[in-house]
Amino acid sequence: MTTLPTYFPSPPQGVWHLGPLPIRAYALFIITGIVVALLIGDRRWEARGGQRGVIYDIALWVVPFGLVGGRLYHLATDWRTYWGPGGAGLGAAVRIWDGGLGIWGAVALGCVGGWIGCRRHGIPLPAFTDAVAPGLVLAQAIGRLGNYFNQELYGRETTLPWGLEIFYRRDPSGYIDPHSLDGVSTGQVALVVQPTFLYELIWNVVVFVILIYVDRRFALGHGRLFALYVASYCIGRFGVELLRDDTATHIAGIRINSFTSTFVFIGAVVYIMVAPRGREAPESLRGKEDAAEEPAREFATVAAGEASTAAVAAGSDADQGEAEDAEVGEAEDAEGAEAEEPEKAGEPEAPGAEEPEADEAEAEEPRAEAPEADEPEPTPAQDSAEPASAAEPSKAPRGRWRLRRNRPSNS
Repeated sequence: MTTLPTYFPSPPQGVWHLGPLPIRAYALFIITGIVVALLIGDRRWEARGGQRGVIYDIALWVVPFGLVGGRLYHLATDWRTYWGPGGAGLGAAVRIWDGGLGIWGAVALGCVGGWIGCRRHGIPLPAFTDAVAPGLVLAQAIGRLGNYFNQELYGRETTLPWGLEIFYRRDPSGYIDPHSLDGVSTGQVALVVQPTFLYELIWNVVVFVILIYVDRRFALGHGRLFALYVASYCIGRFGVELLRDDTATHIAGIRINSFTSTFVFIGAVVYIMVAPRGREAPESLRGKEDAAEEPAREFATVAAGEASTAAVAAGSDADQGEAEDAEVGEAEDAEGAEAEEPEKAGEPEAPGAEEPEADEAEAEEPRAEAPEADEPEPTPAQDSAEPASAAEPSKAPRGRWRLRRNRPSNS
């Protein structure tokens, strides 16, 4: 019994319509690939020490430049389709959503957009390319599914069991052509071909795994991981080009993309050999915004330190003030006790609280020494206190009555 090969079919169509709005599978997969690349690149950028979200800002420059560059490369290498005899013309040349992007043009002009974005943010371009390289090659793998839905970029006819069935498609005008992008499959197989889109998709996934492993194992930086991505992709692309049979520009019988892959591979290997080892310092990935915020953070830190020091000093001053108040209180109590000693001998003595007034009076007018004859005659109860007063004139009470007796002219 003969077993027929088990081929797998192409999708019945590559575009759907929501009213007048066409939804193209090619565009959906391109957008999905870009989103995946940005998500992976942003996480890797943050892990390397950069500021989260910067990748999205730079992507505003990279994506438009990359799309334009990819289209320009496609037009340059497949110019006969648009500008040759019976070509599609300028209108078809600008319809990028119909497919037709060259990876090398996208990478080249995308790097120009990346350079502009990195320069505006003050971060090194090589570090940026290293962060996005794994996500970029995975985005290419996702984008190849768009070629699958468009029935394009396939290889030569084959009888291999995994051959791809290419169907005839009928477009809205009724024209039947296997290359119709807007058509719907008639169910009739036109040919069975090598699924080169699938080969490149698988190779891109392998390169993605290699990049992740090598980056973790050897910590590549300064653009060397991006160069490894370029070199690895060139190897797979060169092999795929040998299997493709679609319309393309040839030089000496060799497809132009084979030449491009060869030269780009050599350049990538040379760059890996001469580029600096190791990775960039995390501080260099934070850009101008972080550098502008650094003085403010330092000022806030210094201000917080000074506030803490002032609080400690204020607490120490308060404690010292309380200690001084306590000492002054003790001194006043001792002075009050000395002032009360004459009262124990029966002499009328002014309270200790009035002593400051006596001091002020002494400051205004010097106290005159009273003669011994002016001393009041003691009462019989004060006889025992007079000798002590005469023997120790320095301890005479400074009461208000003493000041009046010393100044008879003012009375």
